[in-house]
Amino acid sequence: MMTVSALASPGASATASIEGVLALPGARLAYQVTGAGPAVVLVHGFGLDMRMWDPQATHLAARFQVVRYDARGFGASGPFDPAVSYTHAGDLLALLDYLGIQKAVLAGLSFGGRVVTQAALSAPDRIAGLVLLDSVLDGVPWDPGSAAASDTAVRHPRLAGQLAEMVAGYPGQHWTSHDPHKQAGPPPIDTLEKLAMPVLVLVGEHDVACFKEMSAVLALRIPGARYHVVPGAGHVINMEQPSTVNELLVSFLAQVTEDQRCPR
Repeated sequence: MMTVSALASPGASATASIEGVLALPGARLAYQVTGAGPAVVLVHGFGLDMRMWDPQATHLAARFQVVRYDARGFGASGPFDPAVSYTHAGDLLALLDYLGIQKAVLAGLSFGGRVVTQAALSAPDRIAGLVLLDSVLDGVPWDPGSAAASDTAVRHPRLAGQLAEMVAGYPGQHWTSHDPHKQAGPPPIDTLEKLAMPVLVLVGEHDVACFKEMSAVLALRIPGARYHVVPGAGHVINMEQPSTVNELLVSFLAQVTEDQRCPR
């Protein structure tokens, strides 16, 4: 099922987008594709959905094909069958196959960062680049201070309503029933050195200590990774500082595209 709609930010002309649903064993993935050009896939944080990327979608679609979707069990993708095993990385790669995208840059925030890292390790030939925003990295200890402060990581009260709306739409099935998610290969923290594609690591200046440590480990362990602290932001940096993040994304994506066009 596909529908065509228009997407626009205030003051901008509408950009046609395609919305659809990919049926997978035991689940479905709701997705949206906007723009044309080199592909970039945006993966949301835990408990949120593709709407968190509203500040980026139209901006990036002026130069790129922007794909965003609700991961299995989140947002419009709805419930999943707890008897059918899966991986979020496998779902992402299945969506690329379905859309006929051979290679893409993947960007993910928090939980989404974990997903795109696992996808890149599983199918490195499909991934042109990675952007890891305040990414989860399992294996870095979660300290009590960060756990206590996690609810206050977002620095901008204006976002409270948007975030609350997304969280309210999350049914919590991953917690309330059996989640048959499988381990997608070895723990990423043990294999980060295998990531040979361009990588940009972003972290909010005011994010909690644990996520800062995760980002620091990613930047240190991934060969050639670029690292940038986003001023004035907590955890959901793309919503808190959209102009800064958009500028960083466009610059990175343009460089990846140029490098692919003119390999050294």
